[in-house]
Amino acid sequence: MARQLEIEITESAEYLEKTLKQARSGSQKERLQMLWWFKIGQVRSHNELARRLARDPSTITRWLQKYRQQGLSGLLEIKKPPGQAPTITSERVISLTSYDFILEALFYAASM
Repeated sequence: MARQLEIEITESAEYLEKTLKQARSGSQKERLQMLWWFKIGQVRSHNELARRLARDPSTITRWLQKYRQQGLSGLLEIKKPPGQAPTITSERVISLTSYDFILEALFYAASM
């Protein structure tokens, strides 16, 4: 038998439900759903959460650990992936798209 989770969810069920409805990203919705299910008593075990969310139990463990350490804001934080910043400037992008528009217009006019 799976052991029961022992975690204190400080937010109210109403607040979690409201935040869940307003969440924009899928990852935030999953994490809020996890907390809400636990808060209202729909799930009691770690494995049941993993099964319901179709996630590996280690993922649930990481999420719960993050919630314990950083709270709701830490759990819902969306991190920017690492990588090099774009080297093309926004002005150059605008000029290129304007140039393409002019070429399309000329091509269209020539085909008439």
